[in-house]
Amino acid sequence: MRTSRTCAADRRGARRRWTGALVLALPVLLGGCGESGPPMGTVTGTVTVDNEPAQTGSIAFFPTDGVSPTAGAAIEGGRYTATVPVGKSKVEVRVSKIVGHQKLYDTPDSPTQAVMEEVLPARYNDQTELEFDVSEGDNEKNFDLSSENENE
Repeated sequence: MRTSRTCAADRRGARRRWTGALVLALPVLLGGCGESGPPMGTVTGTVTVDNEPAQTGSIAFFPTDGVSPTAGAAIEGGRYTATVPVGKSKVEVRVSKIVGHQKLYDTPDSPTQAVMEEVLPARYNDQTELEFDVSEGDNEKNFDLSSENENE
């Protein structure tokens, strides 16, 4: 038969086990509450092509440290805003235009899709020469680009 003294001892033992488990779990539970990832900055700006705002496109930032994550944003109405890791990044800008339409199926009533072509030369994207050094906080970087190749 259990006495009140035995029950009280059982409760103290259970409380100690829960307290011990909580003490062991606390660092794991709180681990997600601190800063995670590299420090970031917000980069905003405009993208023009041949002195006209790029209506649609994309911009991507590739940190040169080889460790920080890449970042990017859509270009809409010639403007973009991206959250980018602090430090130097290579920047790729892509702006496409519709050059035609193509049938999705070989039938008379087939829907069509737009055929797109890159407007900018490779020096702004695949073989980018663009760089930007991002600082913590707010940054502004405008890109005034030309659709002409330098070799032409």
